[in-house]
Amino acid sequence: MAREDRIELKARMVTERLATLSAQPLADFAVLERLICQRAQEAPAHADLVREGESSAGIRMMLGGWACRYKMLVNGRRQLLSFVLPGELCDPYMHLLARMDHSLAALTPVTYAQLGREESERLVHDHPAVARALWIQTMFEIGVEREWTASLGQRVAFQRLAHLFCDIYLRLNMTGIAEDNWCDFPPTQGDIGDATGLSSVHVNRTLQDLRAANLITLTNKRLFIRNLEALKSAALFRPSYGVVAH
Repeated sequence: MAREDRIELKARMVTERLATLSAQPLADFAVLERLICQRAQEAPAHADLVREGESSAGIRMMLGGWACRYKMLVNGRRQLLSFVLPGELCDPYMHLLARMDHSLAALTPVTYAQLGREESERLVHDHPAVARALWIQTMFEIGVEREWTASLGQRVAFQRLAHLFCDIYLRLNMTGIAEDNWCDFPPTQGDIGDATGLSSVHVNRTLQDLRAANLITLTNKRLFIRNLEALKSAALFRPSYGVVAH
């Protein structure tokens, strides 16, 4: 398949997800889909797409591969704030701020589209349906991050990892790239530790506990959830974020 055709398919994945999330017709996102195809670019694994303190520019959309938002402390320690998955957007309204308050990096080789600040503002001004969808996406992201905060403060290690796996699987399922309880899962144990506030040793031990409980299999960067409802129960998981009022 030619690169242009692959980009078109990935652009449609983004707009279909936004249409579903905001309960609006797919036709309302045609202009965004065209812009995505025109602005697609690639970056290697571990590259910073934008760093804290730099100009926030405009909207970034992940077409393929995984990225992460993170904060780096002055002592060199890193906290992952969230994973950005294929089909998702990165801080749709960050362009309203002068500077980035966090960094965005590729975990794997990524394909993404980036709109400039003026282009982003024109898009949301001229296309109310897109503006509404971007606000809903923003609320969805905030809901995910609230759950991550709750995990760091109140869930024990077993629950934190169980919740992370539920969250990732269900978000990938929204874009049609996870099914039958299988999905890609490229983060390393170090990445998982930086996301959940655990040491690599503690992550490894907790993964063994989840396997022993017959809840998951994680091998060759692929995650298999053996019993999704049991994993949700173990995680104290309630998928209430991102539900749109009609």
